[in-house]
Amino acid sequence: MPVPTPAELGPLAGLAGSWEGDQGIDISYHHDVGEIVETPYREKVELKPFGPVDNGVQQMFGLDYRMAAYKQGEDEPFHTEVGYWLWDAANGEFMRSFMVPRGQTVIAGGSATADSKVIELRADHGSTTYGVLSNKHLEANAFTPSYTCTLTIGDGEWSYDETTTYEVKAKGLTIVHRDRNTLKKVG
Repeated sequence: MPVPTPAELGPLAGLAGSWEGDQGIDISYHHDVGEIVETPYREKVELKPFGPVDNGVQQMFGLDYRMAAYKQGEDEPFHTEVGYWLWDAANGEFMRSFMVPRGQTVIAGGSATADSKVIELRADHGSTTYGVLSNKHLEANAFTPSYTCTLTIGDGEWSYDETTTYEVKAKGLTIVHRDRNTLKKVG
């Protein structure tokens, strides 16, 4: 299968490759201490081009996505994701579709142009297009009403700032879980 051209990948072209970043900050609720904690982390991301994918008249190009995040000084990841980043040029839609091993899937989307360098993505619980879907336990105990992500694409680097809002029903808490990092191209 041929590799898509940068023009076909649109804003995804600047993301293809192998990436690492060691300036990550995870701001999340830690059940063991009962409070919000900042955890520094490093991250490895692989984004491999593919396409086209045809859905009738819709044509998309994408990046196969694999990510692992590690607490500083640790060798085992504390968080992983698999999924796809997708570009629909005809409709100006940029999408990120991923699953985490807690049994949760997110399809986030936003508007973009082929040369966009800053892209806003959003997913909302209950949406039939860009939404959040959880397993029964999470739905009942850590309900996730929304996910947002701001992606900034540079030369040889990219960064993200994402927020997952969830409700811990047993504690009556609404948690704003935020992750951000800058990744540099390593391959």
